[in-house]
Amino acid sequence: MNELELKYGCNPNQKPSRIFMANGQDLPIQVLSGKPGYINFLDAFNGWQLVKELKEATGLPAATSFKHVSPAGAAVGLPLTETLAKIYWVDDLGELSPLASAYARARGADRMSSFGDFIALSDVCDVSTAKIIKREVSDGVIAPGYEPEALEILKQKKKGNYNIIQIDESYVPERVETKQVYGISFEQGRNELPINNELLANVVTANKDIPESAKIDLIISLITLKYTQSNSVCYAKGGQAIGIGAGQQSRVHCTRLAGQKADNWLLRQCPKVLNLPFLDTIGRADRDNAIDNYIGDEYMDVLAEGAWQRVFKEKPEVFTAEEKRAWLDQMEDVALGSDAFFPFSDNIERAKKSGVKYIAQPGGSIRDDAVIECCDKYGMAMAFTGIRLFHH
Repeated sequence: MNELELKYGCNPNQKPSRIFMANGQDLPIQVLSGKPGYINFLDAFNGWQLVKELKEATGLPAATSFKHVSPAGAAVGLPLTETLAKIYWVDDLGELSPLASAYARARGADRMSSFGDFIALSDVCDVSTAKIIKREVSDGVIAPGYEPEALEILKQKKKGNYNIIQIDESYVPERVETKQVYGISFEQGRNELPINNELLANVVTANKDIPESAKIDLIISLITLKYTQSNSVCYAKGGQAIGIGAGQQSRVHCTRLAGQKADNWLLRQCPKVLNLPFLDTIGRADRDNAIDNYIGDEYMDVLAEGAWQRVFKEKPEVFTAEEKRAWLDQMEDVALGSDAFFPFSDNIERAKKSGVKYIAQPGGSIRDDAVIECCDKYGMAMAFTGIRLFHH
C-alpha cells in the first residue's frame, strides 16, 4: 500500500487529504489501531526520526512526546530517582523498563504541554511502557514494534480507537525532500547531519571541561532541536530535555520560555510541591494544572477566590518568590543547546538563572566575543558547533 486516505488535513475544511509515496513504493508503516490524522502523522514521523537518532547517538532506548510538530519532551532510558518517579506520577508502577523510563521522562518534563501528545519510541513497545501510555491522555504512538501483551493494553485505550502505528525501522527515505506551499514546490536535501561528540570539540570559553554526562545532555538537546520548530532552545539535564522553547521569533524569548519550563521542572521537585495535600478524587491532569498554578504567580488569585477547595484537602501555604528563588539557586550543571547563534549575551544571563553550565550553539554572531565573555564570567563551558539546526 503506497497511499493512505485521511479524514482531513490540518483542519476539517481541508479536504481531500492523504499520505502517499510519490515513488510508488509501499508506505513504511502499518496502522494497527485507530485512524491517525494529518497532524498525527506529522508528529509521528518527526518524533520517530528524533528517537531513532537519540538511540543511535547514545545507545540507549529513547522516547519523545510530540505536540503540534514540536517535542514537548525527549529523553533516553536512564533510571528514575524516587523524586522524579513521583513528579512523573509513575511511583506506583514499581521498576520500569529502560524504554518506560525514557517515556516517563519525556512525558514528565512538561506535563502541561504533553497532554494529548503523540508518542514516538525507539524500541519495541513493552508492557512496562504500555502501562504508562494507557493511563495518560494521548493521541497515539509510533514504534518499530509492540509486544503482544503491550499491544492489547494499548488497544484498550479510547474504546479501541487509540492510534497505534508500526514503522519499518529499516526504511531509508530519499535524500531529497519536497513540499508545497501556495502551490509552489520546495525541494531540499534532507538534514542528515549526525549529532555526535565531534560537534562539541570546539570549546571557545576559558572553561574547557565538558564531562561525558554533560556531552550526552548536549547531544540530547541538539537532536531535540533538529526536530523542533525554529527558533528553538533546549535545556537538558540527567538524560532528558527539561525545557524546550519552540517557534519563537526572538532568540531570547526561546531562552526565556525554555528556561521557565526548566524552572518548573525543578520547582516540582521541591518538598513544598511534592507534599501538596491533593484530594483523593483528583486525577493526574487536574493535579498538573493545580501544580502549574501553585508554582505560578496566579496562585494568590486562586487563594483569594477560594478555588483551592476543589483540589486540595486543606489550603496550602503560598510558595513565595523568595522560596522559589532559593530552591532554583540549587540548580546546576544544566546543558543548553540552541539551533542558531546567540546574538546577545542576554541569553546567557537568562540561562544562568536556570543553572546552565554547558552550552552548544553554532557561533558566528558579530557579538560572539560578548557572549563568550558572559560565559566566562559564570565559569560556563561553551562549544561552537558551526552547524545551524533550523527546522520548518
